[in-house]
Amino acid sequence: MRSAEQLAVGEYRYGFHDPEQYVYKAPRGLTRTVVEEISSLKGEPQWMREIRLRAYEIFLQKPVPTWGADLSGVDFDAIHYYVRPTDRPGRSWEDLPEEIRRTFDRLGIPEAEKRFLAGLGAQYESEMVYHSLRESLKRQGVVFLDMDSGLREFPDLVREYFGSVVPAEDNKFAALNTAVWSGGSFIYVPKGVQVDVPLQAYFRINTKAMGQFERTLIIADEGSFLHYIEGCTAPIYSEDSLHAAVVEIIVRRGARVRYTTIQNWSTNVYNLVTKRALVDQEATMEWVDGNIGSKVTMKYPAAILKGRGARAEILSMAMAGKGQQIDAGAKVIHLAPDTYSHVVSKSISHSGGRTSYRGLVRVRSGALRVRNSVRCDALILDDRSRSDTYPHIDIQEPDAQVGHEATASRIGEEQLFYLMSRGLRESDAAALVVRGFIEPVLEELPMEYAVELNRLIELQMEGAIG
Repeated sequence: MRSAEQLAVGEYRYGFHDPEQYVYKAPRGLTRTVVEEISSLKGEPQWMREIRLRAYEIFLQKPVPTWGADLSGVDFDAIHYYVRPTDRPGRSWEDLPEEIRRTFDRLGIPEAEKRFLAGLGAQYESEMVYHSLRESLKRQGVVFLDMDSGLREFPDLVREYFGSVVPAEDNKFAALNTAVWSGGSFIYVPKGVQVDVPLQAYFRINTKAMGQFERTLIIADEGSFLHYIEGCTAPIYSEDSLHAAVVEIIVRRGARVRYTTIQNWSTNVYNLVTKRALVDQEATMEWVDGNIGSKVTMKYPAAILKGRGARAEILSMAMAGKGQQIDAGAKVIHLAPDTYSHVVSKSISHSGGRTSYRGLVRVRSGALRVRNSVRCDALILDDRSRSDTYPHIDIQEPDAQVGHEATASRIGEEQLFYLMSRGLRESDAAALVVRGFIEPVLEELPMEYAVELNRLIELQMEGAIG
């Protein structure tokens, strides 16, 4: 008889794991000593250590949120908060320990780097183990480093912006990340530079009962453009893991940033992430957020439109199957006149899964001529599944144009019958309908990622009907 872990791996093709080999592993549970040990191992300046310790105190004081997904299963005392897999990051894939290199080979990451990326960061456990950036971009002044290197090489920029968009006080998991952050990306794009080919960061958890807390800081200077993509996977274990990242983005005047996520964690991972952008005059922030995996996700990409004419486009997709709760959405804060935001949310629930759209649109006093539209579409594939919508709208200017539409639908028997009469199996017919449903999301992805998302959906749809 196969174990529960083996069965789950069969359904989730990234659920394999390597033998645990590390140079340092923190004991289970979070204490002040663990926070100090992380800072000490990284050789950080005193000011960053003080930020960590203050955030640790905030984390202890803040309660676990009870307004969203069920987080009662998160056991903070069972988590390893820091695991260092190697002594130093590799300058080439050959520099990495064989088992780590083999893992990323199986995930297809080096091949993706060769074919369609301008730069790549690969994080394994708590540390970025590999990083690359095209020489042509380096010559233009683009900086793409792991966050630890960013802190060492650009301490003034990090000190100015770290915690400026997502402070530790924001929520319990932002405080946790600030206390124990490790890895993640530091990006600076100079004025007017267009990074037309995407940069990618890939995050892999291998250790059982581990917490991964990467920190990402992106600064797009005036008139620049950047497309950043992140992906993630983890093994299936009987014990839960925790992923609590923080992403802060500064989009300066006239710049444009597109941030694409393909979240594909295994179904034993709590995925509790805070992502937020501060958008200047005539600048644009685009979030493309795809959520396929995890046991529980709570994630609401946000844009604060603080400059006149700033724009935000947020496209969100969530798919929840058996045992999954995906609580996703978007937040837009309009602080300035003539700002515009557009939110599209697509969710699919099947096999007893639960999805939620949770959104906030706020128009502050003085933000004249604001335009906003929100559209939420839910597709529910069976009677055991559930989808909810929780919009919150706060308008302080009477001339704001704000719209919210929501629909919920099921796959019709006539649709399935028609497609099956053309020779498709029932699951293939349902997958075809689902692909049509999320077409707006697929259209916004680079072709390689759209193909991969299609493949993930097909795997999820196996056994979802009937």
